[in-house]
Amino acid sequence: MIPADDLVELVRAYNPKTNEKLIREAYEFGLEMHEGQYRHSGEPYFTHPIEVAAILTEQQLDDATIITALLHDTIEDTKASYQEVAKRFGNEIAMLVDGVTKLTNLQLSSTETKQAENFRKLFMAMSKDLRVILVKLADRLHNMRTIRAMRPQKQVVKARETMDIYAPLAGRMGMQWMREELEDLAFKVLNPDGRASIMRRFITLQKETGDVIERITADIETELEKAGIEAQIYGRAKKPYSIWRKMQTKDQGFSRLSDIYGFRIVSNSDEDCYRILGVIHQRWRAVPGRFKDYISQPKSNGYRSIHTTVSGRDGRRVEVQIRTRQMHDVAETGVAAHWSYRDGVRGENPFAVDPARWIRSLTEQFDTEEDHEDFLEAVKLEMYQDQVFCFTPTGDVVKLPRGATPIDFAYAIHTRIGNACVGAKIDHMRVPLWTRIKNGQSVEIITAHGQMPQATWLDVATTGKAKSAIRRALRELDHERFVKLGFELARAAFVHVGKKPTEKVLDMAAKQLRLEDRDSLLARLGSAELRADEVVQAVYPELAQEEGDLVAADRAVIGLSPEQSFQRAPCCEPLPGERIVGITYRGKGVVVHAIDCDTLLKFEDQAERWLDLHWQVGKHQPVYGATLDLTIGNDAGVLGRICSLIGEHKANISDLEFTDRKPDFYRLLIHVELRDMEHLHSLMLALQAESEVATIERLRDPSRAYPSSSKE
Repeated sequence: MIPADDLVELVRAYNPKTNEKLIREAYEFGLEMHEGQYRHSGEPYFTHPIEVAAILTEQQLDDATIITALLHDTIEDTKASYQEVAKRFGNEIAMLVDGVTKLTNLQLSSTETKQAENFRKLFMAMSKDLRVILVKLADRLHNMRTIRAMRPQKQVVKARETMDIYAPLAGRMGMQWMREELEDLAFKVLNPDGRASIMRRFITLQKETGDVIERITADIETELEKAGIEAQIYGRAKKPYSIWRKMQTKDQGFSRLSDIYGFRIVSNSDEDCYRILGVIHQRWRAVPGRFKDYISQPKSNGYRSIHTTVSGRDGRRVEVQIRTRQMHDVAETGVAAHWSYRDGVRGENPFAVDPARWIRSLTEQFDTEEDHEDFLEAVKLEMYQDQVFCFTPTGDVVKLPRGATPIDFAYAIHTRIGNACVGAKIDHMRVPLWTRIKNGQSVEIITAHGQMPQATWLDVATTGKAKSAIRRALRELDHERFVKLGFELARAAFVHVGKKPTEKVLDMAAKQLRLEDRDSLLARLGSAELRADEVVQAVYPELAQEEGDLVAADRAVIGLSPEQSFQRAPCCEPLPGERIVGITYRGKGVVVHAIDCDTLLKFEDQAERWLDLHWQVGKHQPVYGATLDLTIGNDAGVLGRICSLIGEHKANISDLEFTDRKPDFYRLLIHVELRDMEHLHSLMLALQAESEVATIERLRDPSRAYPSSSKE
């Protein structure tokens, strides 16, 4: 346990004017209140608040935040009351402690409706005083550092919540170091085998290449000395989870990842930053498309830096970040820099953003979302994505998430512009609406009177604002049509069980399903957001029939008529989670193909045989087959490890076929039974991480396709 004197010294190191007496009093009060309480590890409970306070001293935060950390569990877990804390430490600290207590009680990983409600409370607490979330993040960080003392099931719940909510939130606030540590600690719990595999590959790489970081640091120092530039250089290997995520997004194995080393160069001035950039690019070849200037276009949380990636020593890619000392301080603490101290002076950093303005910009659009699902989507899209900066034709800067399209740009300008969009120009060239916008591009939206959003835009848009505006417009356009269609579906379902869908019955169903009125019920039914059997069962639960009896029967694939059967195409073996289409066959019913299956080219001139289908979530059978094409090292025990890994991921091997044998490698086909695309993706990533797996891909075999001439 850190003694009170040591904690005070940690604070005094950056704030000589600290109120030592109040910190000591809070320490003694917390120690007294938590006396007799112990953590799962067996340690005295008060070791936790002290460690949380110590984490916050690393960010050089003010006395109120440090004291809040020491007391953050007293109101919740001890006999201390809000009034007592306010009397002894003041209203500001009492409000902060109470805010952290309320955040602790939020179940952010609960059902969607509850989760949306709790996210609103989270943002409300943040908007009152952002220091509440700073203490909560430090609290979660220490809990994750000591998570091994908890039950395995509890570890998984906490780790998933950390990965989904707290780590992205720390990143959005600019506290990148905390995000990386939270992600890696959660990764260690959620996928210990994957992390261990990354670590093994790292050790192997270091044995093969030696200390790359030390050599590249020396190279950079030499070049800067030649140019007469003073700067500090920090090099590091990226965290295991960061590497794992790159393997996912780039669909590459570890051996093909190149930019796994990062370097930060901290200079004395903005001018030196750009001089250093010139030195780096003159000495090493810049990688196209990997340059970002966040000095001229800062992020909304105050982050400023120049990012570039170059081909360094031995052709190995390295990422380089260049910034000044003040920029570096904000990059380390993010929005928290507003409360940080240096030499006893608070908030001197010119790059520290106003927390109130930052949280207002983050939350202003969420207040308009009424639907829980839409609200959650908007929150997660806006919080958890990096940004690109683009320009209007008049030169105004527009910030959008990475991967944004002209549709997102149009709605970012104004909903009216988005609804009327018919086309776009990027850098004066006409482009499709699904084009991804890149940093620094100029975007012009072409509009037309009378144009309305298309349903396909939902697949194109990436921002919560655009998606919710499109959905709202589509609902308004289709409401009347959906109501009519919904009534016909309801009428058929009620007649099937010998009942009539009177206004009173539909009103009762709407009430039972917690919808506003019967029109809302019918509209959701007509738009396939609700099933007819659910409506019938809401009013007449005793008439719930066996699966398949109602008109709106539960089927694995939606879009088939009642008499049509289906089978998966052997050429592409589509899985739940993939976009699919059906091709009708005489005697075979409907054959379902993945939308990107090459076999579909044979049917381009037979449009009458195409059916628009999609998987019904939760209604497909437990397993479907898929085929993996692997090349593995020809060493003892390799195949056994591969098979064991597949079993560990709850996948079953139904067949195994060797297609090529060489002295140094095998090539084989493994037929596995899986739940869906997510299951397949998870398994392939785990196999890619294995050092003995040279290549892996999903097999698509057009030669196994059914003939195209068998018309129904």
